Amino acid sequence: MQMKNIFVIGLDEANLPTLQGVPDARGYRFHQLLTIEELQQGEVSVPDLLEKAQHTLDAFDGNIDAIVGYWDFPVSTLVPILSERYGTRSTSLESIVKCEHKYWSRLEQQKAVDAHPRFGMVDLEAAEPKPPEGVCFPMWLKPALAYSSELAFGVKNQEEFLEAVAEIREGISRVGRPFEYILDRLELPPEMDGVGGMVCLAEEALTGIQVAVEGYVHDGKVTVYGVLDSINYPDSSSFLRHQYPSTLPEPVIRRLHDVSERVMRQIGMEAATFSIEFFYDPQTDDINVLEINPRHSQSHAELFEYVDGAPNHHCMVSLALGKDPSLPHRAGRYETAAKWYYRWFADGVVHSVPTEEDIERIERDISGVVVDVVPPEGQRLSRIPQQDSYSYELAHIFTGGHSEKDLSEKYDRCVAALSLTFDRTSPGGRDQKNV
Repeated sequence: MQMKNIFVIGLDEANLPTLQGVPDARGYRFHQLLTIEELQQGEVSVPDLLEKAQHTLDAFDGNIDAIVGYWDFPVSTLVPILSERYGTRSTSLESIVKCEHKYWSRLEQQKAVDAHPRFGMVDLEAAEPKPPEGVCFPMWLKPALAYSSELAFGVKNQEEFLEAVAEIREGISRVGRPFEYILDRLELPPEMDGVGGMVCLAEEALTGIQVAVEGYVHDGKVTVYGVLDSINYPDSSSFLRHQYPSTLPEPVIRRLHDVSERVMRQIGMEAATFSIEFFYDPQTDDINVLEINPRHSQSHAELFEYVDGAPNHHCMVSLALGKDPSLPHRAGRYETAAKWYYRWFADGVVHSVPTEEDIERIERDISGVVVDVVPPEGQRLSRIPQQDSYSYELAHIFTGGHSEKDLSEKYDRCVAALSLTFDRTSPGGRDQKNV
């Protein structure tokens, strides 16, 4: 059997085991193409990243069978650019950008569905910035493109609006400027003339239950393979956990499938995975799209493996190789699974970080768990890159179980066993509090 060489942009240690757990993995050889640090830290230079990637690929002595990635910009946009150059399979660059550019994405969504909030652009250069006409408080302000909810702010009044605008104005260029390099490669529609990559979007806040829909497009057909519940910390916009499968009623899940299919057909993706975040309001029965990600969520890989018997990386790899991307269904060891975000809501310095041996012991002692600690010993939380605007991630804890109670008990045992401690400093942001 001839091995397939699969280049993974931003391949990291946390995802390598799940990639190696996909069906037919014995026939695959995974190669790292650029590091996470090169891709996500500091100022992003897309031309430099392309040059480094091409140097690695040109020097490779063998077939280049697939180029894939499971991270947001710039990884998501590098995949189609490099795939076109090296003759591998992927969706178009335009379809990726239609998802990732939050304003363009909303314009596309409203062509296909009514399931979206009122939205508009904010003039960051105005002497006295104001919310867009027809968009009311409470609202969210966010750049057209950002990492992991970075520079995304929920605001309830004009004072908070101006504070958020000031912070976005200060930091928007780090990702917005390189995003404009990508936009320059496309023939943009008239409604995107002059918009650019450093635009701020305002949209009315959504309420209800947050859910994520995962799927793919293969030979023109949109397939949804999973729906997950996203549960926040109490009185917070920060995730506590993602739980699979969703506990929503079947009629609601069917509607989520329908909206996802219509939106992705409008976007025009092909041979690619996607993840769409929604709000479902049980009071009004409304469904609204929060955002569209033009890649599957690597955060959910273990959850699909726990419940369905294969990580969702399988869909990405199979599509890139032109193979059947369908996942097994409910063939895993557990009935339900969750990814937990152990967070701290104030700044501080981390101490007593567990060793690799400590983590291995925890994973042995508690069946069906995987633990990934985020900050190293001595790390100041406010200096961890790519955090949301209101909290800091300390650890990601994956749990598989036979009930929600089982998941919660395993999470609590892991948190206690980690024994992380902090030197507490004053809160680093608005509305922060202790966990």
